[in-house]
Amino acid sequence: MIWAQDYDPMRAAWISTFLAALPVVALLGLIASGRVRIHVAASIGLGAALGVAVLGFGMPGPAAVAAAVFGAAYGLFPIGWIVLNVMFLYELTVRGGLFQVLRDNLSRVAPDPRVQLILIAYSFGAFIEGMAGFGTPVAITGAILIQLGFRPLQASVLALIANTAPVAFGSLGIPITTLAQVTGMDVMDLSRMTGRLLPLFSSIIPFWVVLAYGGWRALRGVWPAAAAAGLGFAVPQFLVSNFHGPWLVDNISGACSMASIVLLLRYWKPVPMAAGPELIVADRPRSAGIQPAGGAAPEPCLNGAGRVRIPASNEVAGRRRPLHAWVPWIILSSVIFVWGLPATKNLLEGRPQAGSGVRGWTRPTEPFLSAVGRWEVEVPWLHGRVKRSAPVAPAGGAAEKAVFVFNGLSATGTGILLAALITAAWMRLGWRSVLGTYAATIRKVRLSLVTIAAMLALGQVTKFSGVDATLGLALAGTGVAYPFFGTLLGWLGVALTGSDTASNVLFGSLQKISAERLGLSPILMGAANTTGGVMGKMIDAQSIVVASTATGFFGHEGEILRRVFWHSLALASLVGIWVTLLAYVPPFTNWVVGR
Repeated sequence: MIWAQDYDPMRAAWISTFLAALPVVALLGLIASGRVRIHVAASIGLGAALGVAVLGFGMPGPAAVAAAVFGAAYGLFPIGWIVLNVMFLYELTVRGGLFQVLRDNLSRVAPDPRVQLILIAYSFGAFIEGMAGFGTPVAITGAILIQLGFRPLQASVLALIANTAPVAFGSLGIPITTLAQVTGMDVMDLSRMTGRLLPLFSSIIPFWVVLAYGGWRALRGVWPAAAAAGLGFAVPQFLVSNFHGPWLVDNISGACSMASIVLLLRYWKPVPMAAGPELIVADRPRSAGIQPAGGAAPEPCLNGAGRVRIPASNEVAGRRRPLHAWVPWIILSSVIFVWGLPATKNLLEGRPQAGSGVRGWTRPTEPFLSAVGRWEVEVPWLHGRVKRSAPVAPAGGAAEKAVFVFNGLSATGTGILLAALITAAWMRLGWRSVLGTYAATIRKVRLSLVTIAAMLALGQVTKFSGVDATLGLALAGTGVAYPFFGTLLGWLGVALTGSDTASNVLFGSLQKISAERLGLSPILMGAANTTGGVMGKMIDAQSIVVASTATGFFGHEGEILRRVFWHSLALASLVGIWVTLLAYVPPFTNWVVGR
């Protein structure tokens, strides 16, 4: 029996909307209060979502429970699998004494912490986003910022803010290609439109990150670096998205952004900045420094830029050349890039290799890989049992699919694990040391994994119950102001689901239908959904947990959320204003694709 979603179960739109908002309000309120541990808050939010879905929206109980299990499984794999193995790689670099070498190396190449922030959190993070999303850039850049001496709150907040502009084209363009599949719109049109919305903000984000770090006083001394990074990313982002497509936008733009900063530093030096009260400083005990594997906690102390100086093993670090500190991250970037190629995924999942980029070449399916490379399990009581209704989905559409995919070999987390093992072998760490580090990493991230599982469970319950669509319809009914609020709809979707891709699946059809009813461009509003969504990435609970875990700040998620929320809302609102100008005001309307 198929259950059809009802978006106004109370037969009063404002009451239904209030009811739908309860799980999200409860979750974010508990996190922001700072009085409830985040894994407890996530569990309470999940309970509220189940209650609203079953008692308020009439979702069958077995389907609601199945949706929660489905979401929890997805939270552990592939997202939790990525977080675990990124942290494993980080712990290996700490054990190998490479973090001091990395700091010394960057102190020579980019000695100013503000430039390091732009280079790592923005430019390198964008490059990683192009290969793997799901919080991978936040985890990696947050871990590196900690190695460079940034305090945990700084590293968490700044990594989250920086991971915005590249998200729409992340993971080889998956958000855009998925949006095209869901809506039936042309993928190149969506790529072009998104590539005309985002570059303005890609240019702004490096400035915004430095402002969040140290205010205007900090920005005055490094604005040329912010401009080089922003334009070095924005210009290729526009060109590649408009003339090639969504697939390699972040990879090329991120590399160009890094190259722009390195080239600038050959001819320009930043103006030093003295420490001051504007800097973000974590309120933590002095004993809460980074814990090297197998050793006592070092005593952190602040340097002139408000960062933590973390002593390393000079005996180990002294034997490492400057390039050695970058080897783990070079290995990681190389492996993730290869792992993200369609040909690699097809091979590891035992699929025929047709369409892998070599014209006319087809590799036979490997029997072993076909058996273990990819499992697909239809979720009982959920798959094909729930159907979205108009206007969220076209009338007569198919029932929702609920298929858990386990691709253990081709998963990004597996590639990260391989990179970590290669790094361990390169550092000549014994297998006992490697296993001990992995066990310690599991202990360190165990509550984070529970939290992520609960967050994704909550997201799937709201999706399959229609709670998210009720919230979306409230924004969709804003008439002439829809370009602004439709952009915020994408922001809300990412904040709820933790994924720009999931937000596009969730609200893509609604954006298209609403735009056509209001005489707006569906291409513009589809791109607005994914562009507004990137600004919600910094406040979704999943990303916050990833950041807090990578920086050793777990348990302080409420403080992180309070720091990033207004940044997120302000940037999303600016995107909404930009979309409104493109929708109504000449000559901006000339930029709209297919108008």
